[in-house]
Amino acid sequence: MSLCSIFCSSFIFIFYHLCVSSQAVQNFINQTWTERYNTEISTQVLTLLWSTIVSIFTLGGLVGASVGGTLAIRFGRKGTLLFNNTFALLAALFMGLSYPSSTFELLIIGRFLTGVNAGIGICVQPLYIGEIAPRALRGAMAMGTSIFITGGILTGQVIGLNELLGKEEYWPILLSTICIPAVMQLLILPWFPESPRYLLIDRGDDVACNKALMWFHGPDKYHGEKEDMERERVSAIGIKPKKPWELFTDTSLRWQLLTLFVIHTSQQLNGINAIYFYADYVFTQAGIPADKIPYATVGTGACECITALTCGLLIESLGRRALIIGGYSLMSVCCVCFTIALTFQESSPWVPYLSMICVFAFILSFGLGPGGVTNILTTELFTQTNRPAAYMIGGSINWIAFFFIGMIFPFIVNGLKQYCFLVFLVICCLVATYIFFVVPETKNKTFLEIQSEFYSKKKLIAANGTEGPLLSTPM
Repeated sequence: MSLCSIFCSSFIFIFYHLCVSSQAVQNFINQTWTERYNTEISTQVLTLLWSTIVSIFTLGGLVGASVGGTLAIRFGRKGTLLFNNTFALLAALFMGLSYPSSTFELLIIGRFLTGVNAGIGICVQPLYIGEIAPRALRGAMAMGTSIFITGGILTGQVIGLNELLGKEEYWPILLSTICIPAVMQLLILPWFPESPRYLLIDRGDDVACNKALMWFHGPDKYHGEKEDMERERVSAIGIKPKKPWELFTDTSLRWQLLTLFVIHTSQQLNGINAIYFYADYVFTQAGIPADKIPYATVGTGACECITALTCGLLIESLGRRALIIGGYSLMSVCCVCFTIALTFQESSPWVPYLSMICVFAFILSFGLGPGGVTNILTTELFTQTNRPAAYMIGGSINWIAFFFIGMIFPFIVNGLKQYCFLVFLVICCLVATYIFFVVPETKNKTFLEIQSEFYSKKKLIAANGTEGPLLSTPM
């Protein structure tokens, strides 16, 4: 079930990666402009159009994340995932027609729709998986999103090699194949039930809930899950699903919202983008030939995919806190080592290899903790009536931070050079400290139990007469 529901949006990231790294698209824009206006396009206009094509994906993702929770409430989790494939099919159509019609504007539209599809998918898929999963397997099943995203990026890196579909003449075909996972989901997902928790708590349909629970858990093993849902349903009687702005006015959710902001912002601002930016430079300095660097880049994608799998295996034994704190702590160490290695890059022939180790170690650390645990925490920190709005807020924060780092990152690198990793060091240390002092372990707990722990923390802080999160007792 989880494979079907997360396959489509995960593979959106293949096409994001391929499109933004393809010089062929810029050549197409130049050729189209020349044919249309009988003059070559200026460097400034080409840069503007190319930047629009790249960044419009992020804008679409923000739009998708902003409406994903509302759609999940109105049409259900499964219904929203099915409807979301419309954007992928339209995007494939527009991007596939852009080349034969000599209309680069269709690329912009297609990229925007791809972003909307990704934004809705990344919002609703973890929501669906978190609600259908048994409590004891909730973390491992929710990790499927991260596993398939990293697997999608790795697949994009592989099929983008020249030996496969990386040649210039293949890019229209490559972008239009975004329709394949969408069609697969449209064929498979209708055979599976809606989220039982949504059916019971949001729709009040006890019969459909029981049928869905028996389908997912078997006729003899669903009673424990039903009891948890019933307790949550009773606590939510008379409470309608909240809008995002209503969460901000609820003082009982202050710590959950602050945690949501911290983990989603830091996921984009922790330095992972800088590592990928420096990867080609590091590989070049290590003596890897230019034509072999794409294969080394595939290695970075394989690292992140492997750690996502590892995180999925460990999350139910080690817990969420250990993985995310450990991940950020290891990333902090890597920031220090990478700064030193880049500073003395020219001093000795073995230093570039130390830089390569730092690149892979940083990616491994990210995948082991922040890359995999963030979405799971978003599911677990909120109850049924608050969760869709929380995903809308978290998704919007993530896409805004994504856009923000894309805009300022070149200035950070150009201004600070290798010392930019000291900025990321501070961010990683602060996030690890915050998680240690504020966020309780959520492994194998019901959503009501997790909410109760945050409520107890609020009362403890009030009793101590302080609002400082770092002064509270660790959970």
